[in-house]
Amino acid sequence: MMLPSITELFDLSHTRAEELLQSSKNIYDALPRLKEFIVKLGRELPDEEFSEISPEVWVANDASVSPMATILAPAIIGHHTEVRPGAFIRGSVLVGDGAVIGNSSEIKNALIFDGVQLPHYNYVGDSILGYKAHLGAGAIISNFRLDHGNIRIKADDEAIETGLRKLGALLGDFAEVGCNSVIFPGTVIGRGTLIYPLTSVRGIVPESVIMKNDGSIKKIN
Repeated sequence: MMLPSITELFDLSHTRAEELLQSSKNIYDALPRLKEFIVKLGRELPDEEFSEISPEVWVANDASVSPMATILAPAIIGHHTEVRPGAFIRGSVLVGDGAVIGNSSEIKNALIFDGVQLPHYNYVGDSILGYKAHLGAGAIISNFRLDHGNIRIKADDEAIETGLRKLGALLGDFAEVGCNSVIFPGTVIGRGTLIYPLTSVRGIVPESVIMKNDGSIKKIN
């Protein structure tokens, strides 16, 4: 299976990072450039809509951020997004509008589209989550190989060399990941796909399918 294109995974009208993604040769190439992009974008945000609550941390004035959440620079939090108590945003994170970053969820170097739900005990590192993607409680996106090698995206009998030591997952729009699932480094989950709870996922999963925790895949009618 081929690596999906940017537009096959994402509706770019639901992120402020459209320019970044469109200028990337491969989807994952956007991630090493995300930090610089956030700083540039943040400085251009309208003052009447966003406040720089600390150096290089911009939060929409209508967002809800708990005083018990931690947000490290650089970061942007979009309109009507909720950052709940205990959330840890470790920097280089762009969160869209209407998203939820929940208690004990940790995010670093990630692009979060509008409407994404990370409500409970999630880890998201070096990843892109499309419009209205959702991680169930305890779902983890791993971004680092145990042998410390570069991440490869497995596509059938081939492996796409990314050249990145850290790469989590690319989740298409409306992807749903069940509770306590583990997403292996370099995983791609297609638009509208559902992952059962307690599932280990690696490689490229097609769009509009259900993956059960035995690894079997069924097309959604």
